[in-house]
Amino acid sequence: MANKRGPTSLAHKLLRAFLQQSSTSTGSISKTNTNAQYYSINSKLQNLPPISQSQKTMVVDVEGWLLKSPSAFPYFMVVALEAGGGGGLLRGLLLLLLYPFIYLLGNEMGIRIMVMVTFCGLRKESVARVGRAILPKHLLEDVGLQGFDMLKRENSNGHGHGRVVCVSSMPRVMVEAFLREYLELEYVLGTELEEFMGFYTGFMHGERERCKVLELKEAFKDGAVGFSSSSFARSQLPFSYCKELLLVEKEEKRRWKALPRERYPKPLIFHDGRLAFKPTPLNTLTMFLWLPFGFILALVRLTISLSLPYKLSTPVLAMTNMKWRLLVHTTGNGSGENPSNVGEDNRSKTNHQRGQLFICNHRTLIDPIYISVAINRPVQAVCYSLSRVSEILSPISTIRLTRNREEDAMIMKKLLDRGESVVVCPEGTTCREPYLLRFSPLFTELSDEVVPVAVNVKTSMFYATTAGGWKCFDSLYYLMNPSMCYEVQFLDKINTSDVRSRKYSSTDMANRVQREIGKALGFQCTMLTRKDKYMMLAENDGIVGRS
Repeated sequence: MANKRGPTSLAHKLLRAFLQQSSTSTGSISKTNTNAQYYSINSKLQNLPPISQSQKTMVVDVEGWLLKSPSAFPYFMVVALEAGGGGGLLRGLLLLLLYPFIYLLGNEMGIRIMVMVTFCGLRKESVARVGRAILPKHLLEDVGLQGFDMLKRENSNGHGHGRVVCVSSMPRVMVEAFLREYLELEYVLGTELEEFMGFYTGFMHGERERCKVLELKEAFKDGAVGFSSSSFARSQLPFSYCKELLLVEKEEKRRWKALPRERYPKPLIFHDGRLAFKPTPLNTLTMFLWLPFGFILALVRLTISLSLPYKLSTPVLAMTNMKWRLLVHTTGNGSGENPSNVGEDNRSKTNHQRGQLFICNHRTLIDPIYISVAINRPVQAVCYSLSRVSEILSPISTIRLTRNREEDAMIMKKLLDRGESVVVCPEGTTCREPYLLRFSPLFTELSDEVVPVAVNVKTSMFYATTAGGWKCFDSLYYLMNPSMCYEVQFLDKINTSDVRSRKYSSTDMANRVQREIGKALGFQCTMLTRKDKYMMLAENDGIVGRS
């Protein structure tokens, strides 16, 4: 055993000495308060002794207490893949290949290596967007319910007016938006990174972090309580200022449940990025092994979709795990809308053989295609920012709108007057989470009746939408999924003639249609708009998309 430990220990010391050059000396670190009281959590949380009411500050170890997973690797992988631009896959592959060494070298050295590989050469703006628009989703799904409840309990038992300091070994730019915006925690201490001319160098700035801790020293004058894991470094600032420490055992933490969506302090409505899974080392390895096969499979699926009629392409595509389901909507009297009825030329005489107007929520750019498949006839899809590539690859006709209310109304009225079936997504943009954005009321003024359609999609590896990425790859990412399933549900027709006769507000009618679709899907209705989404995810109004 001694022979095995010698080389490993020597290599560890050499690498530590080499990597130490990449950071500024942090000076002397305060020793642990020897008078601190330690409570080991290896049983139910409610059995713990109460924390002293005099403690005004809570110090929370993000990785040790707040998150279930002890490894920060998945979050660095998200940054490498999503912020790396065209070289994101290569950067992510390098990080994956280095994972065995990162694991063996321990947390401190591992963080330094991951910071260097992930951040070196990245633009500050790109990383900030990932931290704001992509990482919160992955981090929220990893929050432990028991640990979060403990923080809330202590905060309500006397710490409600104190300071909550979150400490993370990850760079602050990765966790700050998540902690502040979604968990509503006050102060964030994380690794600071060196930068040069708007680019990160990959080196860590230790002295800057230490200065921020010292600025908070005044907050600890009345004592503080720390929350961390049993394997944390007790000499780490600012835990050395804590008078009481709550430490969770590894075995107990493995039994923690994930924080349910309904318990999020702030709902997660918008997020960006392509990864629909948590990029653990095993999951990431699976993705890289799948990519060559997925690209070939995407080309095969695309060829089948464009060359075969719906009745033939549907069963063939199902054999490749590209499926869709037609859900039957049942009304109170036991009947439901039959898609075969709304798809044929059996329109009422009051509409003078006008086309049918379908109103659906917006999940991906493929929504109108599956409506066309369900009714087994062509439809006209009206859209705003469809990329040129997606427009060429679409098996149905697409009509671009101008964002001018009068011109857009005229375009859609002409289509309906010609007897065309028109699909409108009044949200104006996609939403991945179980929420519906505000419905634009223009569609209520175009026809005497509309057919609401509730659509949903489940993918296994990639999201088929993006706000800040390349929209021209949306179709490719969707087709590259190992498996996916679309669900289409036709709801009862809604009479909108009162809007055209000015007996009913167009806004109220649009809200009614939104509620019907939300009820069918189990989604929550909101008044958020397309502009709200793009301002949050991409800091623009979403009018000009990449093609």
